[in-house]
Amino acid sequence: MPVVNSFFAWAKKEYAVLLEHDSNYGKALTYAINQESWLRGVFRDGRLELSNNRVERSVRPFAVGRKNWLFCNSHSGATATATVYSIVETAKANGLKPYEYLKFLLLNLSQGVSMEKCLPWGDMAQSLCR
Repeated sequence: MPVVNSFFAWAKKEYAVLLEHDSNYGKALTYAINQESWLRGVFRDGRLELSNNRVERSVRPFAVGRKNWLFCNSHSGATATATVYSIVETAKANGLKPYEYLKFLLLNLSQGVSMEKCLPWGDMAQSLCR
């Protein structure tokens, strides 16, 4: 991690000589220095992503659908909507076709297949819903 170590050494040195800590540049340096332990986590654990673009894309349908939720007249209606959104986004995140996965869930769960066998990363879902 020599490049990462060099970056944080540079950021701290740059911040120390900076006259305007309230400038955008100063705020960016402050953020990097304050979040150093979290930012280094990306390099310690290969499963983490440096960018949060995938997460941003997965929550976009919720933001776009906000106006539609005004018509969820009850708590149970809102819960059902959130459940379906969650299932659809989980299917997408696991490389499944959302419609096929919803159909798969409705057919299998109604036939008594265990939830564990219907998980989107399981063999059954992966083979039938890609």
